[in-house]
Amino acid sequence: MKPIVAVVGRPNVGKSTFFNRVTKSRDALVDDRPGVTRDRLYRDARWEDTEFTLIDTGGFLERDDDPFAGHIRVQIQQAVEDADAVILMLDGKSGISPYDRDMIQMLRNVYKPVLYVVNKIDGAEQETQLADFYSLGKDNFWPISGEHGYGVPDFMDELVRVLPPSEPDEPDDMIRIAVVGRPNVGKSSLINRILGQERHVVSEVPGTTRDAVDSVCTVGEKQYRLVDTAGIRRKGKVSLKIEKFSIIKAFKSLDRCDVALVVIDAHEGITDQDITVAGYAQDRGCGCVFLLNKWDIVEKDHNTTKRYYEELRMRSKFLSFAPALTISALTGTRVHKIFRLVDEVYRQYSTRIGTGQINRIIERAIEKNEPSLHLGKRLRFYYATQVAAKPPSFVCFVNYPEAVHFSYQRYLINQIREEAGLDKTPIQLKLRQRTGRIEFGKRKKKVEFSKKKTTEYRNRKKQGKRRKK
Repeated sequence: MKPIVAVVGRPNVGKSTFFNRVTKSRDALVDDRPGVTRDRLYRDARWEDTEFTLIDTGGFLERDDDPFAGHIRVQIQQAVEDADAVILMLDGKSGISPYDRDMIQMLRNVYKPVLYVVNKIDGAEQETQLADFYSLGKDNFWPISGEHGYGVPDFMDELVRVLPPSEPDEPDDMIRIAVVGRPNVGKSSLINRILGQERHVVSEVPGTTRDAVDSVCTVGEKQYRLVDTAGIRRKGKVSLKIEKFSIIKAFKSLDRCDVALVVIDAHEGITDQDITVAGYAQDRGCGCVFLLNKWDIVEKDHNTTKRYYEELRMRSKFLSFAPALTISALTGTRVHKIFRLVDEVYRQYSTRIGTGQINRIIERAIEKNEPSLHLGKRLRFYYATQVAAKPPSFVCFVNYPEAVHFSYQRYLINQIREEAGLDKTPIQLKLRQRTGRIEFGKRKKKVEFSKKKTTEYRNRKKQGKRRKK
């Protein structure tokens, strides 16, 4: 793994702005309001020839009425413990705060490199503001501007100098899992249960998670990257600008994941918004697993599980292939079974089928149920091939693709599912008109293979011979 660098400091000193500049991204949410960042946010960065992982943390407040203050302190302490080097960021505009002294006191017992940075110094003429900070008892402060870049190159040179060398990198075949759902269904609690530590801030207040936060865990001999995302609400209920950004980031997390764990609050029941969130995952081509969470507080009889599964299948017909599991993130009930389902979904999700096999499947499907006529003409399926995996995607060449009814396309997908053993993954089937090249004189022209075009070509050829005679 790469060396890890944690950025800590009180709220609104510019940690996330600095984080975005160094990682060359917009992954950390930036806003004028303090307390936007709550979880630890990890991203890879590179300076010159040195690669490392940067951690953005929430603002440190030793004494505060914010209900998340205690949770954020735990996150900061965990980030410092995980890091190979720590950056304490101070605010050059507002000067020294009692919270800065508390942070320095906390870092006195850290036996790893600690670099002290004074942010919001936009030029050499403002470096005189550093004088007050020497009263904190430290000898060296680095003046920088995370927003404008002043002083950042010199500081980064010093940072990479104190970092330990990199260790072997994580495997490329790591399965990426996004944990999605509406607010307060237990996404962060589930990840904390899997990781066995308070990696994510958990609260009964909806909207606690705002960043899409990555964690790596090992189950057996396999590694998985877990992405906790902000709860996705109905568009009409998203009012705060910062929450809109969080939801956009949740969508981006779906774009880069292999399997989406769609978490549903079973105690509250299956809602339309749960199905909408699952639809977002399907639209982005993810494998899906439904998790009915909080099963420990659901009133049950011998038919409860069956009723929930039937309702889920009825309301999410477009995801009939997605497996479902009842769990409790609080007690750990059946959480260990999640990764068996994820492995099976991912195996199918990344499957490739040979051209011969897929053509035989399509051929048998057409023999069992021929497509309807189009303007009195038979629809002809010439051949099919797989063009991509993750998810399995096929192209079928037809004489009239626009005439193939969506229900017949669904029939063909179900036949592929049944015969190829792809019953737990999304499948994409696209229809294309078969094309080829025929020659007009010395110039080649791309035309469609159809009776009409072929007849025109023959008539034109006959006319040419007559003119020569």
